[in-house]
Amino acid sequence: MMRIGIFFGGQAREREISFAGGKTAMAHINKALFSPVPVFVDGLGNFVLIKEELIYQESIRNFFPPAAYQRAPFSVYTESLTDLSDYDAMVASIGTKINPAEFSKHFDFAFIAMHGPGAEDGSIQGLLEWFNIPYSGPSLLGSSIGIDKIKQNDWLAKSVGLDKKYFVLQRADYEAYGRETLFEQVKKAIGIPFVAKAPHQGSSIGLAFVKEDSLEVFDQAIKKCLFIQEIYREQWITYSEAEQVDVLQKMVNLDEGIGFPVRFNHQTYVHPSELHVALKEYFVHTVTKASIHSMHSEDAVLLEAFVNGNEFSCGVIQTPKGVSVALPPTEIVIDESVEVFDFNAKYKSKLTRKRIPMDASLAHLQQIQAQVKQAFDDLGFGVCTRIDGFLTADGVVVLHDPNTIPGMSPSSLIFKQTAEIGLTVTDSITYFIRQSIRERMRNGKNYHSFRKLLEGLDQAIAEVLALKMTQEPQVITVDTADIENSFEAAKKEAARLAALGNQAYKVVVPLEMEEGEIEYVLHVAQLAKESGKEMMESIHQGVHPLIAHTRQAGADITAFYTR
Repeated sequence: MMRIGIFFGGQAREREISFAGGKTAMAHINKALFSPVPVFVDGLGNFVLIKEELIYQESIRNFFPPAAYQRAPFSVYTESLTDLSDYDAMVASIGTKINPAEFSKHFDFAFIAMHGPGAEDGSIQGLLEWFNIPYSGPSLLGSSIGIDKIKQNDWLAKSVGLDKKYFVLQRADYEAYGRETLFEQVKKAIGIPFVAKAPHQGSSIGLAFVKEDSLEVFDQAIKKCLFIQEIYREQWITYSEAEQVDVLQKMVNLDEGIGFPVRFNHQTYVHPSELHVALKEYFVHTVTKASIHSMHSEDAVLLEAFVNGNEFSCGVIQTPKGVSVALPPTEIVIDESVEVFDFNAKYKSKLTRKRIPMDASLAHLQQIQAQVKQAFDDLGFGVCTRIDGFLTADGVVVLHDPNTIPGMSPSSLIFKQTAEIGLTVTDSITYFIRQSIRERMRNGKNYHSFRKLLEGLDQAIAEVLALKMTQEPQVITVDTADIENSFEAAKKEAARLAALGNQAYKVVVPLEMEEGEIEYVLHVAQLAKESGKEMMESIHQGVHPLIAHTRQAGADITAFYTR
């Protein structure tokens, strides 16, 4: 059985999203094919074989650094520890630290559930290649392109003729010239409104909109993308001690703050308690603001003209032979109360929902698929990439932000889209592993060892599927009298059986028809709906023509992993 190291955590701001992906992989990986090994990467870049029960904690900081090493009232990540003399003992409390040279002793393949710089830019991929460990996702080339939003625009222009106005504001210019001059340059180049982006971040971190001709709004957007936080004295001195602590704790929290360590007043501060003391002293002698800079900042900000259109996200995967297949474009329907689709709106708000396929004509949907497929091929991606974009009112497709390691919670877009061609979350994870091994064979290194690994996995997949075909499926019934609770329970039981890998099952819904009651067998896509209501609607609506075409295009994939 192949041992799969599931890498989660990391040093980037998206580490909590990565943690969610690690949980998904551990829970849903096919246990008949793979033996999962959780590998936690801490904020200092250390690799830890973590105790399996810890991966089901709510947050990384619930277990690391352990409570005994936290300094009340703050909750921090590893990089904020000021005393690392006890680090080995701290790691031993959660697992065993390993070095990259030891990876092959513990796992045969690295499933990368990490995101952001260091995880999606080729860094971890290069490390794994150096130590001959096959890994999931695109190669070094695809990863390096996928992390750089500025270069992506250049490459997309060459690939699909992307015509998008954008302006790159260098940090050196922002620090050297007057804000008024820069703002005028930006307005002349791309107009208003526009979007400001940190070029190497994901999960909508470091994202801001400038919707009005306001120098103050412009300046705030740039600071957000450069991870600069300002605290004004007139506000600070009105805060209680608890409120001051809250401000600094939010700075620590990577979903809403700039993160630590920080640079302030020509000094580096690792822990928020140290900065707290420094700010108190600073505001005794200073009547202006404190400007605090994250140590992990950006050298430039990407400013893009706002595109009026319906936003979509479209994944691309490959057949077993490596032919790219575009999945159904998905529309994120956002409540009008959401002004910016940032990290909190994307991951914490209940004011968004997914529409598959997006609300557009069949011709436009196929146009989107053609362009994302073309971009996937031309930009050197492989295995899986999610490409976002807009469809304007006059039918123009504007692509942006290819994502080479899409988010991997069970409700993530990529799993919703693979479900449309018949892959469960478990099947999709098997796909990621199998197709990644095939992609590693293209690198000109360790070809025969990777080929042997691939052949062994292909045989194992075929054997497991053959076994399931001999079984009478276990029936899971959705009770329409209690549709929401019953549907949720059915989804959980189906996911559990899928992860076992060797148990056939089907989920049925009793329906009253003219000829009497029938047991309607749910398609994987229907089982992946967010609610019982959506599931029932999908039954009555039937299969959208775009979905039917996509299933036909992906038939070789579905047959290989599900039969």
